[in-house]
Amino acid sequence: MPYVTVKMLEGRTDEQKRACVEKVTDAIVETTGASREKVVVFLEDMKKSEYAVGGVRLSDLD
Repeated sequence: MPYVTVKMLEGRTDEQKRACVEKVTDAIVETTGASREKVVVFLEDMKKSEYAVGGVRLSDLD
């Protein structure tokens, strides 16, 4: 049973999240041969204050 976690900055719509889950599931089924019913996808929204690149939080760039 494949488990996939997708971490992304908050702000995506439900439609975007639904499309992401569908595409990730399709990719896992295609590449691993796992049955669609066994693929589990976790979506984790992250606040800009909890994400940093090069030592700078994204919230500090706003």
